[in-house]
Amino acid sequence: MKVEIWSDVMCPFCYIGKRKFEAALEQFPQKDKIQIEWKSFQLNPAMKTEPDKNINDYLAEIKGWSFEQAAEMNNHVAGIAAEVGLEYNLDKAVVANSFDAHRFVQFAKTKGKGDDAEEQLFKAYFTDGKNTADLETLIELGKQIGLDPTELKTVLETTKFSEEVRHDIYEAQQVGARGVPFFVLDRKYAVSGAQQPETFLGALEKSFGEWEKANPAPLVTFTEGATCTPDGECN
Repeated sequence: MKVEIWSDVMCPFCYIGKRKFEAALEQFPQKDKIQIEWKSFQLNPAMKTEPDKNINDYLAEIKGWSFEQAAEMNNHVAGIAAEVGLEYNLDKAVVANSFDAHRFVQFAKTKGKGDDAEEQLFKAYFTDGKNTADLETLIELGKQIGLDPTELKTVLETTKFSEEVRHDIYEAQQVGARGVPFFVLDRKYAVSGAQQPETFLGALEKSFGEWEKANPAPLVTFTEGATCTPDGECN
């Protein structure tokens, strides 16, 4: 059963939500039958990448807060992240447009590395203070999860996977996602926000129960007869 997760690398609750969903999935007996697909969403498509600007200054500008208010809010969010084992160093976060980071994820998805790519991006942005709009940074993150750096460089130097990003953003509107993280289970049930693991677990149980009824395992009836096996036995 497919679970689609809309997120943005600059969203602090998306990383927190990832951890809480993973905690729920770990408790789910049929977790091996769950397919996770990460989907692109941009909280601020018009954001300009400004590596030298402190995130607290940026938030103060766009929200009309003081620097102290922005720092206090970020400290509060860092405390929530710590509760699920994440280290947030938001004072080091780089103001960066996320479009190319989403293209990076879209490419990684074609190699079966979508979840790995999301994890690397979140850690790079929230913990390590890396510029996730920088081409060389993305190539290095790709190498860490086993992507071919030459192929990835070719992708990032062009506009490849741009349409996939835009399509995900369009789909978000169709499924009712007005913010992220946004989880859609089997295109029937939605969970908005970084909910507690028990909420995710309940949604998994309900949606999977219905999915399993609609997709029963095939029943195979055996009629015994003369056979040969790979080890050379024939009877």
